[in-house]
Amino acid sequence: MISTVAADRKNAYPSLIAALCERDAYTRHHCDRVSSLAVKMGRELKLSVSALESLRIASQLHDVGKIGVRDDVLFKPGRLLPDEWEQMKAHSIHGERIIKETFLLNKSDVASIVRHHHEAFDGSGYPDGLSGKEIPQSCRILLVIDAYDAITTSRPYQKSRSHVEAMDILESEVGTKLDPDMFSLFSQTIANGSTRESNIRN
Repeated sequence: MISTVAADRKNAYPSLIAALCERDAYTRHHCDRVSSLAVKMGRELKLSVSALESLRIASQLHDVGKIGVRDDVLFKPGRLLPDEWEQMKAHSIHGERIIKETFLLNKSDVASIVRHHHEAFDGSGYPDGLSGKEIPQSCRILLVIDAYDAITTSRPYQKSRSHVEAMDILESEVGTKLDPDMFSLFSQTIANGSTRESNIRN
């Protein structure tokens, strides 16, 4: 019985990643890119081993709640209607709920990061309208990376932007959507040649 539980804990989040890939291949690759940068930033911030591990897993699973979003909303090529946008925003809550049902030893920390990864620095984000340092640090890391990758990737409803365009957009959101300190660290991290080679799609 003990060995079975241990195996379940070990395989909990790879199984969710596989399910997410089946649901939406783009989201899987997006999460992989976001996770790579999140770990780099976490190390720069000297996060504890446990905090870094929670960030790593959460960044890979931050969009797992999209499994619960209807196809006509998730894959809609145009702008979402207000009620559709509410359904899309619910993915962070769906994700929290899914992770809490796993055997992950750090599921509470991971679930919290997933729930709050769209909270904005000025309190205009979702689902709880947290602001400033009320937002867990890992979520403030994740938000800037998530936004950058979304801007620089082509999707049915938008064309990809260049690195320069993306950084200009993000800079305009510093202090409102983004934590100024996290944006500054992100700018330094993304300036690294190897990181840019694997993450920037000009």
